[in-house]
Amino acid sequence: MDVKPGYKQTAVGLIPEDWEIHTLDSLTVLMTNGFVGTPTRHYAAYDNGVLYIQGYNVEENSFNFHGVKYVTEDFHRANTKSCLRSGDLLTVQTGDVGLTTIVHDHLAGSNCHALIISRFDMRRVAPKFISFYLNSTPGRSRLRLIETGTTMKHLNVGDMLHFSVPLPPTKAEQEAIAEALSDADALIESLEELLTKKRQIKQGAMQELLTGKRRLPGFSGEWEVKRLEDIAVIQRGASPRPIDSPIWFDENSSTGWVRISDVTRSGMYLWETKQRLSPLGVQNSRPVSRGSLIMSICATVGRPIITEINVCIHDGFVVFDNLHVDKFFIYYVLNAIEGDWSRHGQTGSQMNLNTELINKTEVVLPPTTAEQTAIASILSDMGAEIAALEAKLAKAHQIKQGMMQELLTGRIRLV
Repeated sequence: MDVKPGYKQTAVGLIPEDWEIHTLDSLTVLMTNGFVGTPTRHYAAYDNGVLYIQGYNVEENSFNFHGVKYVTEDFHRANTKSCLRSGDLLTVQTGDVGLTTIVHDHLAGSNCHALIISRFDMRRVAPKFISFYLNSTPGRSRLRLIETGTTMKHLNVGDMLHFSVPLPPTKAEQEAIAEALSDADALIESLEELLTKKRQIKQGAMQELLTGKRRLPGFSGEWEVKRLEDIAVIQRGASPRPIDSPIWFDENSSTGWVRISDVTRSGMYLWETKQRLSPLGVQNSRPVSRGSLIMSICATVGRPIITEINVCIHDGFVVFDNLHVDKFFIYYVLNAIEGDWSRHGQTGSQMNLNTELINKTEVVLPPTTAEQTAIASILSDMGAEIAALEAKLAKAHQIKQGMMQELLTGRIRLV
């Protein structure tokens, strides 16, 4: 394969001619692991102790503090090799091996458990560049080559010392690359925070609007309590047997075969299914026309979805036919009570609901279809805004991955 002018082929791939391959031991002044035992209860402390970082607190170039622990000063002094400094890298040693973050000033002095600590020669290396490389697709794939263990993966300090990374010739270029990728991270973080806020707002709106605690202007009258059987004909799906026979399926068919996985990876609408039924398969299942409201009643129970294609459902779903209320309002009602079904379902090899339970389930309804439609419209607008943010976040992640691929290999130079 021809090598692009100005580049060279190396053990870690194609890199610029002025970049070099370095092993981590040639770049670090210290590499060790944090405390590898389990501190006894005697060494536990409350939030006035020394922060004790564990693998589940580490994220890609950042931290989360869910379930964070603290240890006493006595424990900390007895385990000084794991005392962290600003600029150190922490790499998960067991479990999600290779996941790496950088220690910032406010975490200096902390202690850590079962994480590889790398302290770099700051005159030559921008640690954040190394962190981005270790978290990149090429970095993580190469780390998997040196991990040990079967069920529980592990990374040895000795192997990490000999792990090689491509490095730009100047610290300034390393820092420029790290800064560009940090900006991409900042955008992702801001979108995630906004998305969380919008989801919370929608959840609050659902709790108020779907129960009548807050009424929309122009509507009045008492809400009614009705059973689901009073507002729809609820029918269970049917499955051809034996289910794995190829005679039931046809990739060229226009009729989808709804599986639980199709529903769990979709949002409000079902646009596609992984499998399609043959005409014979359709005859032995329950056809459901486009625009129908269905709900899962097996495994993942209570998940509603509206079909945007013609499908058939098996006996792990029900369809709500002949609805006497606004379809979208009932979708949101079912969506709001999804978590409640598991308390009443039958358990066996997996959770499932029976149609009698669904029929007898009570819901509260606005007295007019117009109010139901108005409530559903507001929630739909909120859902559309969230979907747009989710798409924007997914795009930001894609852009960052592309930037990492280009910048960490020198395909694009910033200085």
